Amino acid sequence: MKTRDLTDLLLLAALWGASFMMMRIAAPAFGPVALVEVRVAIAAAFLCGLLAMRGELPLLRAQPGRLALLGLLNSALPFVLLSFVTLHVTAGFTAILNALTPLWTALIGWLWLRNAIRAPQWLGLAFGLVGVVVLMWGQASLVPGSAGFGTALALVAALVATCAYGVAGNYARARLAGTPPLAMAAGSQLSATAALLLPAIALWPATPPSALAWGCAILLGVACTGLAFLLYFRLLARVGAVAASSVTFLIPVFASGWGALVLDEAVTLQMLAGGAVIIASTVLALGLWPRARPADGPLAGGPHRPR
Repeated sequence: MKTRDLTDLLLLAALWGASFMMMRIAAPAFGPVALVEVRVAIAAAFLCGLLAMRGELPLLRAQPGRLALLGLLNSALPFVLLSFVTLHVTAGFTAILNALTPLWTALIGWLWLRNAIRAPQWLGLAFGLVGVVVLMWGQASLVPGSAGFGTALALVAALVATCAYGVAGNYARARLAGTPPLAMAAGSQLSATAALLLPAIALWPATPPSALAWGCAILLGVACTGLAFLLYFRLLARVGAVAASSVTFLIPVFASGWGALVLDEAVTLQMLAGGAVIIASTVLALGLWPRARPADGPLAGGPHRPR
């Protein structure tokens, strides 16, 4: 992995690390569907504006069907499900559940696209999940007043959301190869906006969201969705689906850092230990050590081989 890719990965983790805190604030005010519609609509406007400035809006017409499917799998469905999850469990618990994404991505790529993943990388993925659990364990709990059935639904929703992310990453790598990252990001957010428009209108909150909730929604749209997906799709094209999805291991590290920096939350020895395990496991999962050979497939940037 080159320095530029590693920088993109860390910046992406920082952006998505802040998103759980903002979702936790905005989701109760908007509701899960309306919040996601606002989020993806703002992201779509931001990204399409960048495309227009570069004179590349016609790229959205190149593969509309595939971009539409990508938007459903990578934004509309998982965003709604994870927003629902935050109504029943804390941000820390959501981060733990979200860390299943790289495992789904690796498994789906291995079964569907026959991607070769080396033993140290499987080990890194497994230990990454362990590190997230260690890091977030003290913050992993249910939202007060959550019913047992609602909590069970939240857990199922998280599993479906992370599986959707795994399918989407492999689908984009296999079926949208050669599409510029900005076009993929803009097209997917436009698709998600269109898919959720009518449900969002029907479920729009009767009580107007507060200025704080709107501020969080705008930041979610521009920074944590628009800019973040531009970075993600660039990583996807350069280093592959599993390596790009490994960002979810780093998200809780940055989420804890944001909490300490912005909310003056305590940094414990447990958090430091979990962060160390996550960093070490990410090194393994990315194939940074031991060094991957070029033939080792998508973690080294090699091609996918669809069945």
